[in-house]
Order: sequence, then structure tokens, then C-alpha cells
Amino acid sequence: MAQIKVDGKLIEVPDHFTLMQAAEAAGNEIPRFCYHERLSVAGNCRMCLVEVKGGPPKPQASCAMGVKDLRPAPDGSPPEMFTNSPMVKKAREGVMEFLLINHPLDCPICDQGGECDLQDQAIAFGFDKSRYEEKKRIVDEKYLGPLIKTIMTRCIHCTRCVRFTTEVAGVCELGLLGRGEDAEITPYIERAMSSELQGNVIDLCPVGALTSRPYAFTARSWELHKTDSIDVMDAVGSAIRIDARGSEVMRIVPRLNEDINEEWISDKTRFIWDGLKTQRLDRPYIKKGKKLVEASWDEALGTVAKAMKKAGNKVGAIAGDLAGVEEMYALKKLLASVGSNNVDCRPINSALDANIDRSAYIFNPSIAGIEEADAILIIGANPRSEATILNARIRKTWLKNNMPIALVGEQTDLTYDYQHLGDDVDTLKALATGSHKFNKIFKKAKKPIIIVGENAISHADESKKLGRDVLAMALMVANNAGAFTDSWNGFALLHNAASRVGGLDIGFTPQNGGVCSADQIKLAGKGELDMLFLLGADEFDMQAMGESFVVYIGSHGDAGAHRADVILPASAYTEKSATYVNLEGRVQMSNRATFPPGDAKEDWAIIRAISGKLGKALPFDNLNELRQALYSEHEHLANINGINADNISANISALKKLAKIPAKVKNVEFISAVKNYYLTNPIARSSKTMGQCVQAANEREQAGQDK
Repeated sequence: MAQIKVDGKLIEVPDHFTLMQAAEAAGNEIPRFCYHERLSVAGNCRMCLVEVKGGPPKPQASCAMGVKDLRPAPDGSPPEMFTNSPMVKKAREGVMEFLLINHPLDCPICDQGGECDLQDQAIAFGFDKSRYEEKKRIVDEKYLGPLIKTIMTRCIHCTRCVRFTTEVAGVCELGLLGRGEDAEITPYIERAMSSELQGNVIDLCPVGALTSRPYAFTARSWELHKTDSIDVMDAVGSAIRIDARGSEVMRIVPRLNEDINEEWISDKTRFIWDGLKTQRLDRPYIKKGKKLVEASWDEALGTVAKAMKKAGNKVGAIAGDLAGVEEMYALKKLLASVGSNNVDCRPINSALDANIDRSAYIFNPSIAGIEEADAILIIGANPRSEATILNARIRKTWLKNNMPIALVGEQTDLTYDYQHLGDDVDTLKALATGSHKFNKIFKKAKKPIIIVGENAISHADESKKLGRDVLAMALMVANNAGAFTDSWNGFALLHNAASRVGGLDIGFTPQNGGVCSADQIKLAGKGELDMLFLLGADEFDMQAMGESFVVYIGSHGDAGAHRADVILPASAYTEKSATYVNLEGRVQMSNRATFPPGDAKEDWAIIRAISGKLGKALPFDNLNELRQALYSEHEHLANINGINADNISANISALKKLAKIPAKVKNVEFISAVKNYYLTNPIARSSKTMGQCVQAANEREQAGQDK
């Protein structure tokens, strides 16, 4: 620890603190443009100037000077700095005057208006006059793709965007070219950026040079109603804020959550909002003949109840990737009331089931725990497309300690260096038996992590046995690598759907004679399953369901709605309060930002209404009563924002029992579950912006092939 006086106040701070951090620890605000606590120090805006007593007779950049760089006074007393002296005030006014020399006076039409650091700091620390009468410079706009709009005349060369794309996103596509007045931020080659995190430069830009292209000229920040919620585009559960005006979501921005997403979100999370407005299901439909026709709620519910009575217990239910815990719980209870346990929330032929220990299907080290790792093995996953924010955390750790990373699966750019060991089950078996050369590297690690992709244990064209064998071998690798200790569980399953862990937690999987989603579809195709509920489930072969009576409960007119005999319109994730459990087992809750369109209702309420029509009313009439029933059966779901980790020794003991090397295992190649990052769910497929991103990605790929 070190002592320093800040404006006469003596404080004690860690040795590695900068003067800026010391000042803030003392409660003094230091203005800045280029400095960001998660990026490297550039020291080029000079707005954070302070005066150091006994130092050089000029202001010092507080972001680039450390407390340990200051000498104590001649009498041995601690060093001293001033943040509001006349020298500092004059220096800051001069810096602000320089920054505004070329800045266009376009605040009334700037999307950053009301949220602009330059506006705020010009008022707080600037000067009300300018001595410059020369013409302002003009800078050509740059094309960065369909997500980011550029007005580079506003740019003050803080280089936050350059440092973010290079350091955090891991894609070197922006840079500073030229010197002095000719300096420009540029993408080098004028084409769309390729990073799945590029939208974060919008939040980082302090002056409105980089703004959101889809959001441009649609609303002002003070017009928007702001709702804290969570993201469901993947299983990470990033903290977000939904900004809405009236009944429309206008934008989605990140919230700070150090345990999950820090302050970043993926582009799919940020720009998905226009998909909430299109292809919406806003009224019930019933298929008459071969055509879906509009119906009243009473008629639609009556038709579903009549079909259920006729089907008896030959009813199944499949939950989609965006389903909340409440609706899955209600649907499970509905099917149980007619004697059916045919429920499933997993991919085809998944190795996970209700009887497996919870630690076998969650990300045990936690997302923040990745920063403690000193070696990582990825099996059958592509974290960059399946969990973008988690991948950024891996890159952050790799940059910090240059840890060894290895991949068994498809070779691709993950934004960090790794050893590609192979792409098939045989490679995994070699690792499990200890005969692979990477085992020597892995054994040296004190806190290794083994990340297993969901698709690695779910094989659509193979049997469930293959998935169980892969899971068992991955656990054997973890055991041999020393990933199981008294204080560390390094086994991590990487899910790619927000509904998955919550569904597994409440047992939305076949039990007591029930069958999985693959078998439900097969039985429906054979005419042995009379009725099938699709709870927002669109990622399945709809044609294979034969003549079975299909009820689709969902928000968008996707594949499931096209196949359905009855469509019951439901709420999207921004239109309801629902519980989700992220991949690390953290219980989270979304909040309603807007109301669903037309006659659409919340999913659980639709299921409750069906039970009433059926004459088997579920024992809850509102959301609070449903949650009380849910919490009474699954107590850990009441611990919102808690990971609910059980005794780590008990978890490890259960995992070790599952670890084994099968005598004979079929060799197949591992492939990622995500074929197209931008089109993974019904909302994404309804988004014009996501479609433009796919087109830009195709053009990038074509340009690369042409070379």
C-alpha cells in the first residue's frame, strides 16, 4: 500500500494505482476521454491532467502516472497532488478548447445527444469561448458494416475503439493512420467488421463518431423507458437494459455485471430488437383444411382441450431455446395431469437427463472463474459463436497469463492462439487414456478447465450412447488433468440455449416411461403420439411429425408455427417476467419492458387456460402463485442471481463416478451446434439487421475466396 495526499486529504491506496484511481478513491472526479479501465492506457486525450506538488512545473496525465512514480516530500511526508488547482483548471479548459476546434456543432442531430461525454465534460470542465476562427476539418465517413454508423468528423482520436477491437474482441480491423491533422481512425480496407462484439464501440465512443446504425434517428435517450433485464440469445445470461418507447423496444444496451458480461454484450444481443417487431404472432390460429385461419381465444383453447381429451396420455411436449422456467413448469404439470411424462428441453439425443448430477451439466468454474484458469481444453465447441461473451473472457485470461489452450473439434478463429489436437472422438479417447502429448502440458496446470460443447454430447444422427461416452471420456480427461480438487471443479459444459439449464433443473426431461424429443417426433411420425406441444420449439424436423396434432405456443411465425394445427400467440422475452438459469447455474429473472402485441399472452397463462378448458385446472391463478409452487419443489430457484453451487466435494465425487473410458466407441467428428451465429432463433431470423449481418459475412467470405 502507498500513501498520497489528494487535495489535502491523506489516503492509502494499492501500489499499482494510477493518480486517476487514487483521486477517485478520495472521491474526486477526474474527466477523461481516452482512458477506460478495461483497456490499455493510451494517454492521448490529456483531459485527465492534475498538478503534482514537487513534480514538473506542468500538469501531468493522471491516467499514465502511477502513485509509486511520485517521490515523497523532502521532509518524508507523502507525495501530494491537486485535482482542482488553478493550473489544472486552466489546463483542462485549454485541452477542451483544442478538442472542440474541429468538432462539428451538430448536437441537435447527433444520436449521442444526452449521453455524450464530450457534452458533459465541456459543460463541467470547459470554457465558454473559442479563439479559433479557421475552417473545421472534414473527414470522410468509413463503412464498418450494417451495425455501426460513422461520422468521423466528430472523432477526437481517443483510440478506444481501436484498443477494444484489438484487445477485447481480438480482431485487428481498426487503426489510426496519419499524423496530426491528417490522422484518422480507419478500418484499413473498407468492408464490414467481422467481430461479434463490434457494437460495444458504440458505448465506448465518447463523442458520437461511432453510433448505432439501426437505431439512428429513432429516439432520444430521455424519451425511453428503461428496464433492467437479462439476455436470452445464448446461455450466458448477460445483463442488459431494454429501452422502450410506448409498445416498441427501441434499443438494447449492456449493464455492468462483473460476474458475467462485465460491461460488454454480443452484437446479437444488442441488435436483435428489430426482430421483436416483425413476423409476430398476435392472435390465435386454427388449421381448417390446409389453411390457418384466425380464431378467438375461446375457440382455440377449446380445440386444444378437445384434442387433449381425445389423445389421452399420448401427448408430448418439446421446449424451445428461449422458454422460461415458469412456462416449462406449467407445461410439465399440464402433461402430468393427463398421465404423460413425454417432455424434453434438450437437443436431439442428448446425454443429459434428470438423473444426472447437476454439476455434470453446468459451467462449474463459473464465467468469472475463467480468469483463475491456467490451461483450457475445448471439446466439440466454438465459444466464439456459441457464447461470445464467455469467449472474450477466455481471451482476456489468455492475454494476461498466456495459458495453453487446446481444441478438439472444428478448426476456426477463436481470437486467441490454441493447439488444434484433432477433430474427432478418437482424439478425445487418446486424451482420456493419457496417451496424447497434450496430457503432459495439462498435468502441469493447477486450475485447468475442460469445456465440453453441448453438441459434443448430443449427436442427431447417432445414439444417446455416443453422447454418454463422450461425456464420460471428457470427465476422465478432467480427472486425469487434476481438474477436481477440494477447491476447484474445472469441468464446464457449454450450453447454447437460455432455456436448457432451467429445464434440466426442473426435470423437463422424460421420466417414468416418458420419451425424449427425438422419440416423440418418431412416434408422432408413426401415428403413435397423437398430440405434440411445441413451446417455442423451432429447431426440429417439422415434416417428421406426420399427422400428429401440433400446438405451437410461441411469439414468432417460424418453423413451428408453419407446422402447427393450432397457434397460441405468446410473449417474447422482453414482454414478460420469467426465470432463466444460465450455463453456470445462476438463477436470473427477466423483466417486462413492453406488452405483447395484439391478443398475445404470457406462455404460462396460456397453459393455465388450457388446463381450465380441459377440466384439470392447474393449482395457480397468477404468476406469484405459480412461483410459490415452483419454489416449493425447487428451492434453489428462489435464490435469484445465485449460482447455488452445492458442496464441491459431493459434486466432484458424483462426476468421478461418471468418468470412464468406454471399451468401444464410434469415431465421429465434432461440429459446432451453431451453424450461423446471426440466425440461431426465431427472433434472430425475423430481424432485418441480423439478415444484413449474414449478407455482410457472406460478402466478406466471398472477398476472401476471391483473393
